[in-house]
Amino acid sequence: MRLTHLYAATAAVLLLGAPVIAQMAPPEMLHGAGTVADIKAGTYAVEPHHTQVTFSVSHFGISPYAGTFSDASGTLKLDPAKPAATQLDVTLPIASVQTTSAKLTEELKAADWFDAAKFPTATFHSTKVTPLSADAVAVDGTLTLHGVTKPVTFRAKLFGAATNPMSKKASIGFLGRMVIHRSDFGVSKYVPVVSDETVLVINAAFELQ
Repeated sequence: MRLTHLYAATAAVLLLGAPVIAQMAPPEMLHGAGTVADIKAGTYAVEPHHTQVTFSVSHFGISPYAGTFSDASGTLKLDPAKPAATQLDVTLPIASVQTTSAKLTEELKAADWFDAAKFPTATFHSTKVTPLSADAVAVDGTLTLHGVTKPVTFRAKLFGAATNPMSKKASIGFLGRMVIHRSDFGVSKYVPVVSDETVLVINAAFELQ
C-alpha cells in the first residue's frame, strides 16, 4: 500500500469512528438547582441519607480503588452574606465503610486498618472558611481519624440550593475534595503499594432546621 493510500485509509477510519469517539468522551459535570442567592441563612443539619464521603487510593499502581462512608451527622451554620463566618462540624461512623468487596469491607473495620471498635468515629471541625468565588470556598479545619487529629484543608463548591420536595425543607448541597496521607493518621497498612495519598470526595447534603 502506498503511503498516500495509508494516510487516506487512516483518515477514513478516524472520520467514520468520530461518532463513537465522541460517545466515549466523559459526560459534563452534573448541575444542581439554584444559586447562592437561593440559600437561606441559618443552622443546617447533615442529611445523612444523601451525604457520602468517598475515599480513593492507588491499588498497586495499576488502578484506583474506592470505598464510601455514610450515615454522617453534624451541623452547618451558614449565612450566604457572610461566608467567612461559616461553621461546620461533621461526624462519620467508621463502621459505615463500604467497598465492592465484602471481605475488604470487614478488614477495613478491623484493627489493621480503621479499627472501628477502638475509634468508632471520624470528625471534622472547621476553623476558617475563605471565599474563593461566588460559589466556592476553602475550608480549613481539624480532621480526627483513627484517634489522630491533624489540620486539613478542602475546597467546597455549591452544588444546589432548593426546597426538598419530600421533606419540604430548605436544603443545600456541596461537592468537596480533600487529599490526605493516611499514614499521618496511623492507617499505614500496605503503604506504599496501596498509596499513602488518599483522595476524599465529599457529597454533602444539609437541611435547614
